[in-house]
Amino acid sequence: MSEAKKLFLKTYGCQMNVYDSERMAEAMGAEGYVLTEVAEEADMVLLNTCHIREKASEKLYSDLGRLKPLKLAKPDLKIGVAGCVAQAEGAEILRRMPLVDLVVGPQAYHRLPEMARSPGQVVDTEFPPEDKFDHLPARKASRGPTAFLTVQEGCDKFCTFCVVPYTRGSEVSRPVARLLAEAQDLVARGVREITLLGQNVNAFHGEGPEGGAWTLGRLIRALDEIPGLERIRYTTSHPNDMDDDLIAAHGDVASLMPYLHLPVQSGSDRILRAMNRRHTADSYLRLVDRIRAARPDILLTSDFIVGFPGETDADFEATLDLVRAVGYGAAFSFKYSARPGTPAAEKPPVPAEVADARLQALQALITAQQHAAQKAMVGRRVGVLYEKPGRLPGQMVGKSDHLMAVHVDDPQGQVGDLVQVEVIASSTNSLAARRLPG
Repeated sequence: MSEAKKLFLKTYGCQMNVYDSERMAEAMGAEGYVLTEVAEEADMVLLNTCHIREKASEKLYSDLGRLKPLKLAKPDLKIGVAGCVAQAEGAEILRRMPLVDLVVGPQAYHRLPEMARSPGQVVDTEFPPEDKFDHLPARKASRGPTAFLTVQEGCDKFCTFCVVPYTRGSEVSRPVARLLAEAQDLVARGVREITLLGQNVNAFHGEGPEGGAWTLGRLIRALDEIPGLERIRYTTSHPNDMDDDLIAAHGDVASLMPYLHLPVQSGSDRILRAMNRRHTADSYLRLVDRIRAARPDILLTSDFIVGFPGETDADFEATLDLVRAVGYGAAFSFKYSARPGTPAAEKPPVPAEVADARLQALQALITAQQHAAQKAMVGRRVGVLYEKPGRLPGQMVGKSDHLMAVHVDDPQGQVGDLVQVEVIASSTNSLAARRLPG
């Protein structure tokens, strides 16, 4: 029997890319490839890229440059670039880096095995008419008790800073029957928590089993009926797509965890208009009030961009005011960086030193709120799903209902256990807890 070929797969960026990498690994597994963590051992190297963060393409080319000696030593090595940078740059990647053998966009990675068999260089960044999920192999056994499940891709919002509509395409939702079947299969393989993924996940409008479009709230209620599925989460959301049914689900569905990532980007209405966000600071705050009325203990996180073109000191103070008004459990914050091809990229940037100072001030406020949210958990009883052993003997590590990292001294604990604990201490980025009886 011939030795299995080895695949080295590096994933950049978001949870969507983590999910996509898993599916690409499964597709190549059907071709006889097994994963390796050592690039030097690989018969194929695949870089699954993200275009959201600053200098994404430069990071890709830097990594490709480091692969040159490996390609020279192993001329038969296949090197592939996948994901959003692949979609955005296409054949330009081959021109700049002739060592690359294939470039595949996020909507065409079901064609990856065929491309890998091609003797020459190949590019596929089309938006094919067929559904890639129809052509991917069945999901394999989970590596743990949690799993991602992509339910929606693409975005129709066209925020002026964002490349997603250009790299992922327009909003497309997967059929409900296939999602329920995939979720049931994951649970049968040991998964106890599923995170539903989408670039704009709460815009989900998948076809129902008997026709008609389902909302995300309705899908969550159906998933809640699967025996053994203990926890449901979803990300990432747009404020304008938080409908009444989805808000109500946070209070009605016990398996829907009390956590919501709800990006706002800015607290200034002027900047929100320039971003084409189509909501205001006030409408966002009123939405937060409705969500908390449905689920009072919900923990909110968000995304912020500082230094957007034209942002004034007053605009930035409005952002700080919004953060103070909401009280987040955590947030991701970034300096604005231009994405080629987006409308905002044509506008003059805020001076770097100004953006730096604003980012530091925002992150200090968010960090203080995060620490306050963690300290408020001390003395509380929470659920924790063990995901891995901790660094200390007899220690287990998992996520709480509110998606906080928790360390528990539990020598009898096993990965996949869902236990009740009492939080006894808060550290910088995690909680310590003791397991409760029962």
